[in-house]
Amino acid sequence: MTRTDKKVRYPLKSKDAFLTPADGAQGVENVLRILEGRWKLVILFHLFGGAVLRFSELERAIPGISQKMLIQQLRQMESDGIVRRIVHHQVPPKVEYCLTEWGQALCPALDALLTWAINKPDADQAP
Repeated sequence: MTRTDKKVRYPLKSKDAFLTPADGAQGVENVLRILEGRWKLVILFHLFGGAVLRFSELERAIPGISQKMLIQQLRQMESDGIVRRIVHHQVPPKVEYCLTEWGQALCPALDALLTWAINKPDADQAP
């Protein structure tokens, strides 16, 4: 049996083009589970662009977050594969955080979401 994709002269559509509404809803639910939490998006925006920040730098950059909450959010993002934790074995201990390649790929999506939120029409202009 021959493969038909070798005979056609246009690229095959990705499997994502055939998502059902239920598949799409499940995917969005999974994404929201990964990004849920008051501080995760704030942490991500500080780490975008290849920034490598020490724990104390993140703590200073986000004044409203407690140390316990910052640790918890970073650990969750590390276990989800978004953030990478770099431990330098020295005295005093030094721990740095940066985004993984997959985490950095979130940047355009969150940028688009931010642009969408900024361009919200006034209440008077709503149809």
